[in-house]
Amino acid sequence: MTETLPPCPACSSTYTYQMDALLVCPECGHEWQAGTTEDSEPEIRDSVGNILRDGDTVTVIKDLKVKGSSSTVKVGTKVRGIRLVEGDHDIDCKIPGIGQMGLKSQFVKKVSE
Repeated sequence: MTETLPPCPACSSTYTYQMDALLVCPECGHEWQAGTTEDSEPEIRDSVGNILRDGDTVTVIKDLKVKGSSSTVKVGTKVRGIRLVEGDHDIDCKIPGIGQMGLKSQFVKKVSE
């Protein structure tokens, strides 16, 4: 048997093994089906579960203090043209009156236009 199994898509471990119809990673515990490719782009959702995409318009649902400043982003502030990024703050945007900053998706709600 010279079959080589693909590395884990979650942690890139080479120690994957097959269990019934699934492939399993012993290092991180991730399970996936053989032959399927995982999305390279993670699904980012807002505070109520709507899927966010690049270019969406969102509103802030909570007063947010701006780190390193005395400014505050107020509830209801509308932010247009968001950009989704990897990391803790998964939204890059330009907030009117404050400028460029990163937001967490749990503090915004998608606006249906």
